[in-house]
Amino acid sequence: MTSVNRLRPRRSCLAVPGSNPRFLEKAQGLPADQVFLDLEDACAPLVKESARHNIVDALNNGDWGKKTKVVRVNDWTTHWTYRDVITVVEGAGPNLDCIMLPKVQDATQVKALDLLLTQIEKTMGFEVGKIGIEAQIENAKGLVNVDEIAAASPRLETIIFGPADFMASINMKTLVVGQQPPGYPADAYHYILMRILMAARMHDLQAIDGPYLQIRNQEGYREVAGRAAALGFDGKWVLHPDQVAAANEIFSPSQEDYDHAELILDAYDWCTSEAGGKKGSAMLGDEMIDEASRKMALVIAGKGRAAGMERTTKFEIPEA
Repeated sequence: MTSVNRLRPRRSCLAVPGSNPRFLEKAQGLPADQVFLDLEDACAPLVKESARHNIVDALNNGDWGKKTKVVRVNDWTTHWTYRDVITVVEGAGPNLDCIMLPKVQDATQVKALDLLLTQIEKTMGFEVGKIGIEAQIENAKGLVNVDEIAAASPRLETIIFGPADFMASINMKTLVVGQQPPGYPADAYHYILMRILMAARMHDLQAIDGPYLQIRNQEGYREVAGRAAALGFDGKWVLHPDQVAAANEIFSPSQEDYDHAELILDAYDWCTSEAGGKKGSAMLGDEMIDEASRKMALVIAGKGRAAGMERTTKFEIPEA
């Protein structure tokens, strides 16, 4: 299995219908970290076959810049999945980063996709293991099995929460995807999101929140995205160009937090050095920092660097 960076930026994951050539072209110019070209819910059954060829053409001939390029195939309970994978990967494998598998219910479904990808790569002479897998959790069985799903393949890069199908599968009493059901005073999604997050982090995967369907409601999108970001999720789906900037902002550190994280890393490097006295902890202003501080700062600094942020402060060696 090849060595691939599985932690690509995914603050904003833009859904693009594979059946719409105009949207496929427009998406190339939007500032989303990731685009996923959709063969599943966004494509009616009668256009799924032609959408495969639209996607292959867009991947091979489009200008996607540095975006992570993903194709969502249909789930294994349908008769479309194997042909989705074969057509797209054989046709555009070198220009594809990941396959997204929806409605994952157990580890065997991820392993089956891994095996099919390996056979195609070997047959076509592609680099084996380069194409990653994103697993979407959309019902109770998938959530209960999320630990084994997260461990199912070295190709796995993300675990994604699919709220609409999940809410339907557990009979949640609301029709507004991602919003709190009436009558429940706490956060009805907290357990689900934390369960996915723990499984993802256990296996060094990214955790991605799914869509917010009220695309004109920017305030609602920001509230739901902010909840996922606060827990530690890496990004969220966007269904409309207007949601892209919000996702990129919400899942990036603030300038103040980014600067502070970089200062912690510099200060810790200095205090543990020979010149700094080889100390295990030190003061940064009024704050004591140690190894735990460094680990927390690495997360924030890493997110800031991935977002292309630049520092506005510089570490000054304290006077003796």
